[in-house]
Formats: sequence, structure tokens, C-alpha cells
Amino acid sequence: MQEGIHNMTPEDVQKHNAENTASDVVLSNFDKSNSAVHEDMNGDTVSRQKHARKPLVKRFDRYIIRKFIGTFFFIILMLLLVIVIFDVNEKLDAMLLAPLKETVFKYFMNFLPYFINQFAPMFVFITVIFFTSKLADRCEITAILSSGISFNRLAVPYLVSATFIAIGTLVLSLYIIPPANVQMIEYTNKWVKNKRVDYGDNVQLQLRPGVMFHMERYDNTTKHGYHISIEEFKANQLVSRITAESAAYDTLGRWKLSDYNYRKFDGIKETMTTGLVMDTLLRFDPRDFLISKNDQETLTSPELKRYITEQKDRGVANIQQFEIEYERRFAMSAAAFILTIIGFSLSSRKVRGGTGMNIMIGIVLSFSYILFMQVTQTFAQNGYTSARVAMWIPNMLFSVIAVILYKKASR
Repeated sequence: MQEGIHNMTPEDVQKHNAENTASDVVLSNFDKSNSAVHEDMNGDTVSRQKHARKPLVKRFDRYIIRKFIGTFFFIILMLLLVIVIFDVNEKLDAMLLAPLKETVFKYFMNFLPYFINQFAPMFVFITVIFFTSKLADRCEITAILSSGISFNRLAVPYLVSATFIAIGTLVLSLYIIPPANVQMIEYTNKWVKNKRVDYGDNVQLQLRPGVMFHMERYDNTTKHGYHISIEEFKANQLVSRITAESAAYDTLGRWKLSDYNYRKFDGIKETMTTGLVMDTLLRFDPRDFLISKNDQETLTSPELKRYITEQKDRGVANIQQFEIEYERRFAMSAAAFILTIIGFSLSSRKVRGGTGMNIMIGIVLSFSYILFMQVTQTFAQNGYTSARVAMWIPNMLFSVIAVILYKKASR
């Protein structure tokens, strides 16, 4: 090679050196290109690894949610079998008289969802206590926490599950359960015990501002009322008065007066009209003053809200049960979160006595919550407090308990 170079002319040597320099530049650019490609590939790999390390829903999230929901429905099925046995034993005579089809489809198909919804917070509490205690006994929670997952992060799938259940119970109680209760109450009134109110005495209503209605007696079986009086006031002065011997309520929602006297007053001047029948535009129906037990459970929440407003405008006093029912539906749905946190805090650590001790504590606390809500309900019924305050007092108290237990368990 050296000999070849020595034999080359100066021009050939210069050309040979230029070619070597160009080759070196190409190789250098190729190496840089390969290095850049490798860096990009390594960067993409690292980025993918970072994303892979932090998925939105981890495996333990799916595991706990599946355990939570599955155990919830399992406990409901087990308790429903017990409830059905006790309920059949209590109403056996009536159910033997009633057609089987009505008993199954009109009563039980509506009673069971109603019962589940009524005691859903208790079922949630027992569910959390039951399956979390088993996880703690098998050291699964210890393993999860040892892997670097914080106690707060571990609580997330519990709250997600509680959210699903709370939304479900809220939708059921607001819109679905009330129409089903109508059929269930019809069955119990017909075959078990009739709790429907069909008679009213001394009915007084404010039909609209300044217009007062009085009826001495009403019979809902015949849809007739007796000794009617309708008085209209303006500026605290009586301007008209209608009296009638009887009134009939027809299927179109209209009231017809019979044997009426219509008097109009204009200062000292009075005009009177009499007749046999008068059609009226009175906008109320018998259910506005014939209030039966559990009537509030047959109205959806929008209907309940509208009914409460109308009854207040008419001066009806005995609507506490309707206000309590309206507030109770929201308070019971929120209780799912509170009792979930309490149950999680109590059972996430191993205790002496194992799962049985935790379940016993859970049952005692859940029944304490329901009992406390019944006690505060009487405060609203007796007028000591509003329905909203009475229904949310248990949630506020148990929220404080939940915070204390959660902080203690997370240490």
C-alpha cells in the first residue's frame, strides 16, 4: 500500500486523501444517526415503561371492586332468604287466601327491592366488614401495603364501589321503588290489613290565597262529601260564600255541588243565587286530605316535592312524614360512603377474634345507625327540628366516627 502511494503523482495523492475524508464524514454521520435512533428508541421504551407502571385502574383495584360488589349481592341473597321465611310466616293466613300470582308478582316482586333499598347501608357495612376481614386474615392487605401502595390509595376502590351502590340505591328510591310500592300496598290493604283512610271529618283547606274550603265529612267509598262551605276573602273582607248540602268527586277530577247557595257581598249589598247542581273548578282531590300510612312511599321524589309544596300552600299541617321521606332518601344514599369508611377502617387490620369479631362489631354499629335515625325521625314528627336536620344528624355523627377511625387505622 505504501509503495502504491509512493508511486502516485501529487494529483493522485490529493484525490485519494479527499476520498478518505468524505468516507470518514459519511461514517461519522451514520454513527450519529444510529445513536439518535437508539436514543429515540430508548426514550420511547422508558416512556412506555413509565406509563405501564402507573395504569389508571390497577389489578388490586379490580380485585377489590369485584370482591366488594360480589359479596354485597351474596349477602343480600342470604338475608333475603331469611326475610322471606319470616315474612311468609307472619302473613301466612293472608297469603293462603290470596292468589299465588298476586302474592309472587304483586307483593314479593315489589317487597324485596323495597326491603333491599331500605337497608342498603346496613348491607354495605356488613359487606365491607366481611370481605375486608378475610383479606386481612390472609395477609393480603399487608402484602398490598408492603408493595408501596398507601393506605389512602387502598381506600379508593372501596369508595368507587360505594359510589356505584349509592347511585343505584338513590335512583331506585327516587324513581323506581315508589311506583312498585303502590302495587305492594294495594296487596297488603286487600289481603293483609287495610290501612287505607277512606273517611275524613272537618276537612279544611286553603285552595288558593284568600279562598278557604271546609267540608264536614267525606266518604271516599262513595266519593261524596257533606255540608260544604267555600269562602273567598279580599283585603280581610268576605266577598263571596258558597254553601252546599253535598259534593261529589267524579273520575275526571271535578267536584259537583248539590243544593247550593251562592252569596256575593259588595259592601252592605248582598246577592244570593240557589240551585240544584253546580260544576266547579276546585283543583284538589281526596288524597290531599285523606292521608294514609305509607302514602309518602308511593310518590317519586319530584311528585313528593310538588306534593309538599302544594300542601304547605293549602295550610295542611300533617305532612311531616312526607318531608321526612323526601330527606331520608338522600341521607340513606350518602350513608353508603360513611359506613364504607367505618367498615374499612375497622377491618383492615388483624384483630384478636378474627372475622367473627369484626362482623359482630359491624352488625352492632349498623343497627345503631338505623336505631339512631329512627330516634331523630321522632324529633321531626314532634316538631322539635326540621326533617332535613333530623335525617342528617346520624350521618354527621357517624362521619365524625368515620374520620377518627380512618386516621387511627392509617397510622
